[in-house]
Amino acid sequence: MHIYGDIQSGNCYKIKLLVEFLGLPYQWHHVDILNGATQTLEFLQKNPNGKIPLVEFENGQTLAESNAILNYLAQGTSFIPQDAFNYAEVLQWQFFEQYSHEPYIAVARYIAKYLGLPADRKQDYLDKQEGGHKALAVMEQQLLKTPFLTGADLTIADISLFAYTHVADEGGFDLSLYSAIQSWIERIKNTPNYVSMAD
Repeated sequence: MHIYGDIQSGNCYKIKLLVEFLGLPYQWHHVDILNGATQTLEFLQKNPNGKIPLVEFENGQTLAESNAILNYLAQGTSFIPQDAFNYAEVLQWQFFEQYSHEPYIAVARYIAKYLGLPADRKQDYLDKQEGGHKALAVMEQQLLKTPFLTGADLTIADISLFAYTHVADEGGFDLSLYSAIQSWIERIKNTPNYVSMAD
């Protein structure tokens, strides 16, 4: 299995974290998005949308979109609940991540970390703060009730949201305001085979 990504990207890191948790063999290929590496003809033949992460399997099939990849790789494992309603709860959190969390926290982090917070993006960065804190507050409310987002067990819902949440401070979000999220982050970091973005 070949994984194309940038380890500093939360969407790519999600995939690395899951394959490490599962002990799956893979080869990681760094893709420099700032230098247009996803727009080459070779890459676009693998993913016409020109985005990472991208997984290429031994049979030549490819799969894009981080949460689709997580769902595929986690099939038949403890990271996806067997109960249909519980699985729908996992999907609910993954949709939340894509529509209510990432557009604020990930984008603010991108502007600050990748672009260096240029003056012409400063207002955009500031505008993301309210929505990001709203998303963190929703997570905090749930994590005050349960150890993980869907209950007692770590699932791909947690992996999806952990990726950008644990580095939200890089986008200007003070995680010290969210004690339950901080405890949740530590639980995930203490999971066997955990790897950080720096590994």
